[in-house]
Amino acid sequence: MWYIIGGIASLVSLYGLWRLFEKAGLQGWKTLIPFYREYVIAQVTARPTWWIALLLVPVVNIFVFYGIYFDFIKSFGRRRFWEHAAAVLVPFVVLPMWAHDSNVQYLGAYHTEEFQEKYPYTKSFAREWADAIVFAVVAASLIRGFLIEAYMIPTGSMERSLLVGDFLFVSKLNYGPRVPMTPLAFPFAHHTMPVTGGKAYSEFITVPYKRLPGFQDIKRNDVVVFNYPMEADEPYNRPIDKRENYIKRLVGMPGDKVSMKNKHLFINDQPAFTDKNMQQAYWVFTDGSGLDDAVLVQNRFEFDRSFVEPYLLHITADEAAGLKKWSNVKQVIAFSNQNSAFPHVSTSGWTFDTFGPLIVPQKDWTVTLDTLTFPFYERAIRVYEGNSVDLKSDGIYINGRKTDRYTFQMNYYWMMGDNRDNSEDSRGWGFVPENHIVGKAIFVWLSWDKDGTFLSKIRWNRLFRGIE
Repeated sequence: MWYIIGGIASLVSLYGLWRLFEKAGLQGWKTLIPFYREYVIAQVTARPTWWIALLLVPVVNIFVFYGIYFDFIKSFGRRRFWEHAAAVLVPFVVLPMWAHDSNVQYLGAYHTEEFQEKYPYTKSFAREWADAIVFAVVAASLIRGFLIEAYMIPTGSMERSLLVGDFLFVSKLNYGPRVPMTPLAFPFAHHTMPVTGGKAYSEFITVPYKRLPGFQDIKRNDVVVFNYPMEADEPYNRPIDKRENYIKRLVGMPGDKVSMKNKHLFINDQPAFTDKNMQQAYWVFTDGSGLDDAVLVQNRFEFDRSFVEPYLLHITADEAAGLKKWSNVKQVIAFSNQNSAFPHVSTSGWTFDTFGPLIVPQKDWTVTLDTLTFPFYERAIRVYEGNSVDLKSDGIYINGRKTDRYTFQMNYYWMMGDNRDNSEDSRGWGFVPENHIVGKAIFVWLSWDKDGTFLSKIRWNRLFRGIE
């Protein structure tokens, strides 16, 4: 239903913008092409057209977009603050209204001396810019907090599904936006002040966790952005919404039984979904001639440059099979990941390759607590749900009362990276509480290859690619 409402509102807004284009003597269909639309607006408002390149720069693009957008409606004489606010918050109302109002006409290119002389306004140029910047910050903060946010892939934990240098849009609406829990914060800074360092937020005011209605429920195998739960600990001690953003695939839903046997993931005793682009680590032995780094980069192979022979490559199963056919490759052996797995109990012997079974906590689920189950759920009970927990010689005490059971107050999730042997995920730190969920990754809007040549820095084939 929300998708339908949002789609109708977008279509009505585009219709209004189309008609305003026609009032300005432009072809209405140009409103349908992103970037080109902004280029046309820059032309008819006398803004430098090279500004359009700045729309590719995170944070800067917010100010550029709203600057161009406001210039356009100012060219129709809409210069008051409430008109700008309405153009952002309810464009599906005011744009069609202005388009059909015979008193609203295109007056000329706003950023020209002729326009300013012919249509003087009481605000100074500096005041007008200040108002525009303040409004842009407020509007962009609301959009970033409640609607959609840009996110960049910094590490290879999701290769090849997502590549280092991919810029994503993360939807807050799909699962429902969280009400900001730490609302006093510096605009556009997550947890640390730019340049100066230090905290970019204040905990003077805090708001309990609340999530507004969303378009959909969280589903197994969604690619999800969430706050890293371990930053509840020293040395960070950050509030939930100021913890670092991570992105992984949600493989375990509340109530699921999760296990892994010899690198194969099982959910509820059934083989789990395996992405065709999932990478694992392999040792590669050659005849002594070695592997050319340039060839590995050309094939998009991720590899550990600290090794010479054998090579440790993070590649897909198909690529591993292809490597075996190389004339100088003698052996390709799957890497055994023996890192200790959550909850890091020495008696369990669990590793990143083999662990479980383990039940993911579900809201209102009551777990029986004993010496075997307590290590798995102690952190969730103590840290994420805010209880005091003590393990004494005569039993387990929660909030000072001896008990052998606990009923969870939240849903939890099990997250894993698609690059299985090069991912810090739930195998290392356990469950992700529902109040840590930020949003759903929806599509790649830019992909930047730091190893590419001058002409291939942008991975054009990944632009506007949906995320599965």
